[in-house]
Amino acid sequence: MTAQQQRATQTYCIENGRIVTPQAVIDGGVRLTDGVITAVGPEVAGTDAETVVDAAGHHVLPGLIDLHGDGIEGHLQPRNNTRIDTAMALGTADRENLAAGITTKYHAIAFENDPEEGRTTELAGELTAAIENASSLLADHRIHVRCEVTQEEAVEAAIRDVGREAVDMVSVMSHIPGKGQFEDVAAFKSYYKTSDRHTLAEAEEFIEKRTAISMETIRTRIDRVIEQAQQDGIVTASHDDEDPNEVERLASAGVDISEYPITLETAKRATELGLTTVMGAPNLVRGGSQWGNLESATAIEAGVLDVLCADYHPQSMLAAPFVDTDEPLAARVARVTKNPADAVGLTDRGRIETGARADLILVEPEPTPTVSRAFVDGEPVYRAEAR
Repeated sequence: MTAQQQRATQTYCIENGRIVTPQAVIDGGVRLTDGVITAVGPEVAGTDAETVVDAAGHHVLPGLIDLHGDGIEGHLQPRNNTRIDTAMALGTADRENLAAGITTKYHAIAFENDPEEGRTTELAGELTAAIENASSLLADHRIHVRCEVTQEEAVEAAIRDVGREAVDMVSVMSHIPGKGQFEDVAAFKSYYKTSDRHTLAEAEEFIEKRTAISMETIRTRIDRVIEQAQQDGIVTASHDDEDPNEVERLASAGVDISEYPITLETAKRATELGLTTVMGAPNLVRGGSQWGNLESATAIEAGVLDVLCADYHPQSMLAAPFVDTDEPLAARVARVTKNPADAVGLTDRGRIETGARADLILVEPEPTPTVSRAFVDGEPVYRAEAR
């Protein structure tokens, strides 16, 4: 899954940085030895380190952990009916994510049949296998299976692949016009009207087909996917939750995460039930939801947003901690590092503290947050500095 097949044998020291720990921001240094953080603090300097990196006042953050990013779809099919080689697409996505500070990537792969959108269950399986077998990628790449439960074949494909080594997260989604993300049917039709991949007639067919499926059928399929994921020890999420009562049912079925809650009431209920709430970083950075749903800033203000993910724009994940939300920087950084790590059981990373995995990024916040260096598993994998 990552090119870092062997632990680093060299000791690195990042000094003169603004270190964002889980508790606070401190001026000082970080020492990395054999892929692990071995010292953090104001007294840490490059004495005896084999390689010294001068952070020059940059912020030093844990590598970002993205639980839901579907950018690989754009790399695979940058234009309608234009398919790029899978290995090339993965390599490009790998570097793009490192440039955005993402060192652990959960590719949200749509297990869904919508060929015009570049989505098929066959492609989902192919991409899952490609990530599982990749040996030249620099970041840590994993699979988030997004199962479209309005399609029986998608459910079968998800159940088929959920036990694969690369799969570490599964979400259930039912994109039905009039519900969830597509609650406004008129807006849904308007989207299709401007799409270069679908016609309005196809939108009408889409609406008719998906609204004909009973809620009983939807719930039965959801339960099947969740049950299989639990058998394989995989974290599960629900997607576009809009009803507090439905969140209660999903929580009782074993769902761990509520992704993109549509309303504040739903986000509050998910939090009360102990679910991790996840929303898109672009929502916060842009100042609102693309579909007019719950704003990330509103959820943060209400204390019901745990994690921000890249969604469709990795750079927004890097920018999000630097959006002023009247919170300490450490709390804002945690939403893209420690909190997502904890949500999926990756307690070895997402924090700058002694004993943690040495995934680190150096960030210049102005004029726009930019990564100058990235370390994965203690190895330098990315550098972009002005001469």
